Amino acid sequence: MSSGLSHMTFIVSDLDRMTNLLTTVLGAREVYSSEEATFSLSQEKFYLVGDVWIAIMQGEALNERTYNHVAFKIEEEDFDTKLAAVERLGLEVKPPRARVEGEGRSIYFYDNDNHLFELHTGTLDMRLDHYRRILRERSAAQ
Repeated sequence: MSSGLSHMTFIVSDLDRMTNLLTTVLGAREVYSSEEATFSLSQEKFYLVGDVWIAIMQGEALNERTYNHVAFKIEEEDFDTKLAAVERLGLEVKPPRARVEGEGRSIYFYDNDNHLFELHTGTLDMRLDHYRRILRERSAAQ
């Protein structure tokens, strides 16, 4: 059994551009830069977002965009500030998917290498509570 998430790695075409995204939008703190040394596949940098380790490595951008994504928790009161930060970087913001009321709000955006990110105000418990409520209401209506 896994004890949790170790890290996420993103292959990016421009380490500095991704650094700007991570630090500006997610408040990431850089903890390592390989500079010219290569201990892995290519130059890399490590960041912490909260206690989540994010690695970025120099390489080719993804060929296509998908809905595969990573979601980061944000507070409701930070929603507009985070959206403005994403827009200032000129990143493509996608419309949010249809949601059940009360499960939180999301900002979906692609980085310059076709990775999809989500900034989400909800929690797993919130989502499950709302789904259960809807199922109870549907059962009662039958």
